[in-house]
Amino acid sequence: MIRGLYTAATGMNAMQNQIDVTSNNIANVNTIGFKQDRAEFQDLMYESLNYTSGLTSETTMNPTGIDVGLGVKTSGVQKNFKEGDLQTTNNTLDLAIQGNGFFQITMPNGDIAYTRGGAFKLDNEGNIVNGSGYLLEPQITIPSNLVKLSIANDGTVSAEDPQTGEITELGQITLVDFINPAGLTPLGNSLYLSSDASGDPIEGVATEEQFGSISQGMIELSNVKLVNEMVDLITAQRAYEANSKSISTADDMLAIVNQLKN
Repeated sequence: MIRGLYTAATGMNAMQNQIDVTSNNIANVNTIGFKQDRAEFQDLMYESLNYTSGLTSETTMNPTGIDVGLGVKTSGVQKNFKEGDLQTTNNTLDLAIQGNGFFQITMPNGDIAYTRGGAFKLDNEGNIVNGSGYLLEPQITIPSNLVKLSIANDGTVSAEDPQTGEITELGQITLVDFINPAGLTPLGNSLYLSSDASGDPIEGVATEEQFGSISQGMIELSNVKLVNEMVDLITAQRAYEANSKSISTADDMLAIVNQLKN
């Protein structure tokens, strides 16, 4: 009975983690570039009460043993980098990646972060920045005297001089990819850092090799599916309640034992 109390408690902790992860997904269902989290679990050690292949006589042995599991734990929370739906905004600086790749963002401390959120803007110096004011890498500056900003599928940025009609190329937005995107370290604000698990960033040009294309005037929405998250939430809640009931049952049984008289 004591073992059952601890086992049920691990189940409650695991389901609480599942509820937390699912709630975070639901909260970010409308967050641009957000990627769904998925909690993963693994069973704990087993206690062998009767070993498999143990001798029951000189000529016979147990075909199976009695191995009692000691519960569950959260083994990790993995990001699902499946592409989200694209929404047309017709905003010149809204960019979406169709296919593999991440935009590069220069953090205030000089580190490079990575994102699928392409809702960019201009700062007071004409630099392309994200919603937090962090510079797009490589840095691209749009002169104030140019109009009709255009970003091609391969990331080439150009604009027109209204006086001469001449098209000026201002730079190229490059993308990066990773061998294991699930190993990226999340920072919040749909930004990620590379890690030993993700591997080093592989930089390249959009539409070439393994990289997707860049679409101007569109943004990538969250890849969270609300219906699926609601089902997961209900399942986790019911599992939490079942584990809680197991604890109550074990407590009732212990109370009965304590009340027994010789």
